[in-house]
Amino acid sequence: MAEERAKFGSKIGVILATAGSAVGLGNVWRFPYMTGENGGAAYIFIYIACVIVLGIPCMIAEFLIGRHGASNTARAYTRLANGSKWKWIGYLEVLTGFLITGYYAVVSGWCLNYVYASIMGELKGNPNYVKDYFVAFSTDPIRPIFWTVVIFLITHYIIVHGVRNGIEKASKLMMPTLFILLLIIVVAACLLPGASAGITFLLKPDFSKVTGDVFLNALGQCFYSMSIAMGCLCTYASYFNRKTNLTTSAIQIGFIDLFVAILAGLMIFPAAFSVGISPDSGPSLIFITLPNVFNQAFSGAPVLGWIIALLFYALLSLAALTSLISLHEVNTAFFYEELHISRKAGAWIVTLSCAVIGAVCSLSIGQKDTLSLFGKDLFDLFDFVTGQLMLPIGGMLMCVFVGWVVPQQIVKDELTNWGTLRYHCYSAFVFSMRYVCPLGILAIMLHQFNLI
Repeated sequence: MAEERAKFGSKIGVILATAGSAVGLGNVWRFPYMTGENGGAAYIFIYIACVIVLGIPCMIAEFLIGRHGASNTARAYTRLANGSKWKWIGYLEVLTGFLITGYYAVVSGWCLNYVYASIMGELKGNPNYVKDYFVAFSTDPIRPIFWTVVIFLITHYIIVHGVRNGIEKASKLMMPTLFILLLIIVVAACLLPGASAGITFLLKPDFSKVTGDVFLNALGQCFYSMSIAMGCLCTYASYFNRKTNLTTSAIQIGFIDLFVAILAGLMIFPAAFSVGISPDSGPSLIFITLPNVFNQAFSGAPVLGWIIALLFYALLSLAALTSLISLHEVNTAFFYEELHISRKAGAWIVTLSCAVIGAVCSLSIGQKDTLSLFGKDLFDLFDFVTGQLMLPIGGMLMCVFVGWVVPQQIVKDELTNWGTLRYHCYSAFVFSMRYVCPLGILAIMLHQFNLI
């Protein structure tokens, strides 16, 4: 089975595809507003430390499970669990990825709509108009579902073409395009009048604003933005070959993830400061605040403003799409391997079922009275259950599994590529898996429920 399994065709394919899984809306959307809410550069320093201490070790752990298992996430855990109940971690990660796929596609569809709206000039107007536009669109019963289906069909097309001809080829095109778009918008934003205040805010630390909450927020952002415990990294690692250096790959991908997040800050804060808009605008930043930023910042050159807005939402759509592809692949691999059907059939199961989930989640935003549970509309409920319960529980169990349950010889073999690589940090990695990462993730969970 392991010998016949599809593999990425090149080292750059491994890096770009896996980085595409990690780089998503969490970097371009969530990281900037979290930085704004938590004091700027001081938060970034803490976030970098969290990536090194928590993110990269967890990514390495998922890589070694995936490559050793050489199958879908559920079966990979089953093979390593040796008949024990620890195999259910894999099923939990697949289920988490399945649920996230449904509602994540809704926001991904919003990004596509904003590309269309930018092309058609629908985002021109005063701040109230832009806000009303988003509210009217997000609560509309038809338009968000249409764009959700569109992005699912794009994702489906890539997935059915397989690992090398689909995922890898698309990643080699989309990830460089994403970086180019990001750099263009960063340069345009940093050349605006008054942009230096935004650059200073982002790069000059103010440690007086650092509290325990800032540490835990950075820890949580690291965990979610690196796609840990949703099966993506584990599934992609099952396509790695025996020569792939798991630690080096994790460090490179972690750096790319961090690099994109900081560039996103350099894209947003200079533009926001240049027009006097607060950088802590929260989750509404990209759909309400930024259209106003583009309208005001480039009011003297409306064509340039139109181009920058279009490029920004194209960038956002690419970031959403690369992550959606990895989420889709988690479930596609599970269905076609476990049900012994074709990849195409497995992809259709995921596309159709997750499109239904996405449609219901989208409708719940405009029908809060009827499509809600426990006081939350279904969109927010899916976000809460997966983000605040399933992801941290799965991540914590994964760390304990690698640190305490997986035979240490397997861990050594995977980290050293069966003795062909020197690995000086083995003891530190095991200590991190046994103590540092589980306790860090537990702290995130307790903080989310205001227990610490």
